[in-house]
Amino acid sequence: MDPGAGVTAAGGRRPAPRAMFWTAAAIVVVALNLRASVVGVGPLLTEIRVDESLSATAGGILTALPVLCFGLLAPVAPRMARRVGIERALLAVLVLLTAGCLVRMVPTVSGLYLGTVMIGTAVASGNVLLPALIKRDYAHRTGLMTAVYSSAISFSGALGAAVTVPLADAAGLGWRLALGAWAAWAVLGVLCWLPQLRRVARPAVPGTKVRGVARQALAWQVTAYMGLQSLGFYSASAWFASIFIDRGWSPTAAGALVSVVSVTGLLGGIGAPLLGARSRDQRRLSLAITLLGAVGIGLVLVPGLEIVACVLAGVSFGAALGLALIYMGLRSPDAAHAAQLSGMAQCVGYAVAAVGPFAVGALHDLTDGWTVPMIVVLVLYIPQGVAGWLAGRDRQLVRSGVEPVA
Repeated sequence: MDPGAGVTAAGGRRPAPRAMFWTAAAIVVVALNLRASVVGVGPLLTEIRVDESLSATAGGILTALPVLCFGLLAPVAPRMARRVGIERALLAVLVLLTAGCLVRMVPTVSGLYLGTVMIGTAVASGNVLLPALIKRDYAHRTGLMTAVYSSAISFSGALGAAVTVPLADAAGLGWRLALGAWAAWAVLGVLCWLPQLRRVARPAVPGTKVRGVARQALAWQVTAYMGLQSLGFYSASAWFASIFIDRGWSPTAAGALVSVVSVTGLLGGIGAPLLGARSRDQRRLSLAITLLGAVGIGLVLVPGLEIVACVLAGVSFGAALGLALIYMGLRSPDAAHAAQLSGMAQCVGYAVAAVGPFAVGALHDLTDGWTVPMIVVLVLYIPQGVAGWLAGRDRQLVRSGVEPVA
């Protein structure tokens, strides 16, 4: 027996410190694939709409599709992991993500939408499985690993926003090949994750099934916070570039501004989980994050303050995501409940968030401007603040309905 090994939250044997380091590195690589191919569409949306003759509403549907998949397909991931193990399930996620990026290169509107659905399906599963894996193997370092994971997601979004437009324009690939190029990034993820398959035989959390989580108010409070903070982020990442382009910014500059949102999100994504894990009560932290986000969105409406708005909004988006992710672990008594809460929060939460990009696009079509859509997004920070305050209380889910799965 390795003297450095320990006991996981699942009751199995925790791998030695060296193995845990390489697993953590692989988790980072997977997380780096969970936003880039989605966020990269926003800066190119104006060009896509012109080439494919799409209205703002149709463009909103395109950007909302991945988020809708995040919600509708999140419950599939725990079931898949129970059958094949978390490690194999995450490998399947990366393979599907690669295929989706390639299908999106097919020169038809249907190929664009189909590839987007495939990408959304893959990311939906990764969103659920990684927090459960962290709870299983890193329960003793939940804050640190959640900070690493959420900051990697924010950095992935920054890459998607900053790199896709230069690939399309400066490198001369065009928007289809630029979006398809993220397949190479996913292939790198496959190669880095393959060594983790050696760990499949270890006891895994998804071998336990939990019932009754959805009957607890705390689970719905975490879910509401997850959905509302995601709604703000995806509404922003989908349309910020279009807002700035309409003000006279070039597509490249607008994409760079959107990347500022994701880069500054790294600060929030690292800080919020670390701060949150140091206390049993996260209500004040949640309120501060919500107020910061409201100020950022409000400043988007002020010409000349785009950079300041992106910085404030970015920090708040990253912090809100990090806080939502750590809630799933802190409010769960064990990894089995964390997996179930993660699936529920992301299923319902992302289904709510999917309305954001579509609604913003539709409101823009109706009003022929961006003021009304952004005011609506701003008003939604009120229920987000309430949900974050309730979810931030020092409470945990009640253990209920735990049963083994053959």
